[in-house]
Amino acid sequence: MDPILDRATARLAWTRASLGDNTLTLEPASADASFRSYWRTHHDGRSWIVMDSPPAQEDPRPWLVIGQQLAAAGLHVPAVYDKDLQQGFLLIEDLGSRLYLSALNDDNADALYSSAMDALLRMQAKMDYRDLPPFDRDVVMRGLEIMPEWFLGRHLGHTPDNNEQNVLNAAFDIVWRNMQEQPRCFVHRDFHSRNLLIVENNSPGIIDFQGALNGPIAYDLASLLRDGYIAWKRERVEAWVESYRRRLKEARLIGPEVDRKHFLRWFDLTGLHRHIRVLGQFYRLWYRDGKPGYLADVPRVYHYVVSVAQSYPELADFVALLERHAHGRDLTRVASA
Repeated sequence: MDPILDRATARLAWTRASLGDNTLTLEPASADASFRSYWRTHHDGRSWIVMDSPPAQEDPRPWLVIGQQLAAAGLHVPAVYDKDLQQGFLLIEDLGSRLYLSALNDDNADALYSSAMDALLRMQAKMDYRDLPPFDRDVVMRGLEIMPEWFLGRHLGHTPDNNEQNVLNAAFDIVWRNMQEQPRCFVHRDFHSRNLLIVENNSPGIIDFQGALNGPIAYDLASLLRDGYIAWKRERVEAWVESYRRRLKEARLIGPEVDRKHFLRWFDLTGLHRHIRVLGQFYRLWYRDGKPGYLADVPRVYHYVVSVAQSYPELADFVALLERHAHGRDLTRVASA
């Protein structure tokens, strides 16, 4: 039998057995950039979500463990009603479909981001991060190196020469040293508008937290406010960043010596790491995995990379390298094989 059909048959059979209803059906709820998928069903007057997390590719146990810890810290994550870890099926709470991404607008952004930053501060203040894998140099560099391979190399058809590789290495070292000097905390890693939902109680609902690391304090804030899927004017973003810096200072999660300019550099260059990685990752999702859905977001991510790097003179050569090869190219159009 086709493995996909076989998986679908097993998923439906497990769901029917779990809820004791041989008539229910499953419909796609959302997809993931990984092998994980989510399915919605209706039973007993309510909706439920089945998370399909194939153990060989996406072990569901980290999701369960971190979810329990987040719930204990007062965050709203999906409750778990049943699970089969051997098959990789979980029956979980349906948080609905009101993603931040579809709801955000100029009028409600302050309120929605305030709720998200409330949740973020609670995560950073209450979650024990010491046993999580470290966001260390190897993780940082592996993320950054996706961009030269898949954006410059595969998409633009350019292999950096020795001088350009030195420019890339110098820029990546600046990004790493910036991340290294920050206080450590729990890092969700994808704390953005596609993983936050507006819910009735204790909003936002938070999903996709299984990849959490022990990492720099500005990372999730950069994920939230320099979101790859929605952009705001720089002045507004920096006002939100400053308001959060003050809250971190009051909570004693950063020291009094971390002034506005210092924290903004943390935020900018930590976000730069994320967007350099994502710039490569979006193309990898297309060329390697056949997932074109992220290509439309590439121009926004590329703009983040260039506009932020342009603010720091030590990254001028890095910006020039990117612009030299990307200028005038349609970044949303895939290259021929």
